[in-house]
Amino acid sequence: MRNAGPLAPAGVQTWRMRSRPAGLPAPVVLALCLLAGCSTATTADGAPATAATSPATTAQPPPAGQPVTLSRTDWTTYHRDAARTGVAPARPAAGPLSVAWRRHLDGAVYGQPLVIGNLVIAATEGDTVYGLDRATGAIRWHVHLGTPVPLSALPCGDIDPLGITGTPVYDPATRMVYAVAETTGFHHVLAGISVPGGKLVFRRDIPTPDGHPRYDQQRAALLVSRGRVYVAFGGLFGDCGPYQGSITGIPASGRGPTVSYKVPTAREGGLWAAGGPVAGPDGTVYVGVGNGAALSPPYDGSNSITALTPALRRTGIFAPATWAADNASDSDLGSTAPGLLGNGTMLADGKNGTGYLLNVHHLTGVGSQVAKAPVCASFGGMATSGTAVYVPCISGGMAAVDTSGNTVRVLWRGPAPAQGSPVLGGGAVWVPDWNAGVLYQLDPGTGHVRHQIGLGSALPHFASPSLSGPLALIGTMNGVVAVHGA
Repeated sequence: MRNAGPLAPAGVQTWRMRSRPAGLPAPVVLALCLLAGCSTATTADGAPATAATSPATTAQPPPAGQPVTLSRTDWTTYHRDAARTGVAPARPAAGPLSVAWRRHLDGAVYGQPLVIGNLVIAATEGDTVYGLDRATGAIRWHVHLGTPVPLSALPCGDIDPLGITGTPVYDPATRMVYAVAETTGFHHVLAGISVPGGKLVFRRDIPTPDGHPRYDQQRAALLVSRGRVYVAFGGLFGDCGPYQGSITGIPASGRGPTVSYKVPTAREGGLWAAGGPVAGPDGTVYVGVGNGAALSPPYDGSNSITALTPALRRTGIFAPATWAADNASDSDLGSTAPGLLGNGTMLADGKNGTGYLLNVHHLTGVGSQVAKAPVCASFGGMATSGTAVYVPCISGGMAAVDTSGNTVRVLWRGPAPAQGSPVLGGGAVWVPDWNAGVLYQLDPGTGHVRHQIGLGSALPHFASPSLSGPLALIGTMNGVVAVHGA
């Protein structure tokens, strides 16, 4: 799963699975109760639920009813929708940039901030979920889910401490936001929190399907689709231990049996891309899978784009003809979520730098792509609009790719330092440089820089902004920054 290949030019660090700058001290928890307008909801670490159908519950779920109507400025999941298009439909025309507010929290914010009404939802490596005022960044409430795992307790890894890493998700049907916290004892705890009130409705220990929670990291964005919350697992930085990539579907109520899929490789095959699982219009769940154990035939289901039913039964799979060599060199497709297009195709790209155009109804095994061409070594999540796909690149600048006519053709490359995952809004492409902490606003036709702004903080690797009205919001190594861009 980790990137061991020579993907970056001289002077540019080559990133592996999931990383943060070495030597960053563990964050100090803020005295949040002293802040005006702050309410709290906390729980102590607990043992795993005694049965899969009996999660620990701290409050009654909201009554059943019609789903909340979302506004066009809401951003409820990674790249805004279950298809991960990354498009804000009603953002004002993009213009000069200025910092609207900064909010220091109790840890790094690796996931995208969410926006629901007047709240910004941010989750930290301190195992805390925050509700922030969208206009000012003031803390309206916070829910602390447990004690994160210190790096010293992990068999390998590079996030210290390890708390909530994957982007949370909001479900308008249940009116809850969901987040997965890693807590001491190597528990992966799914929490449901009511919005806008910030009340902890349930917390439920999610056993990892491979049975090795100590070696499993929850890095991928969560997905809500058809009444379930999908949680994907990969390994820790360093790929230590006997983990196998997997995905679990939990009823959005927090109660009831789960469904799961485990990659049928002997070891590794992580589902760890920051973009997370992607949902098609028919409910199919698509996941990018990392390199596995097999280095020669027979093929083992790793290094793939895998299609799953809502119940997580496999219905299709694509792997490159070079899968065995890619497995051997750690140059797999698992580093980036696929870009789903509205015409029944999707673009897959990963560490080996080849873009594969796929027919989502014809994922029939090794070499079943429609077209392929060199694009870039990619990490994170793509954005899509029409037949264009905006691909995050670890070096050389993000790539705008045209897939019309069943081809894969790079139209332009963005600024070389901008290695984060792009989103679209206000007639612009937005992409961060996580090393320098800079947000770029690009011309969508040429990739030329229109505006850029320093955020005053380093960013987590594979960072991606959220767009809401005139604001771009992005997680940093110590909280959230809101940029006014219209």
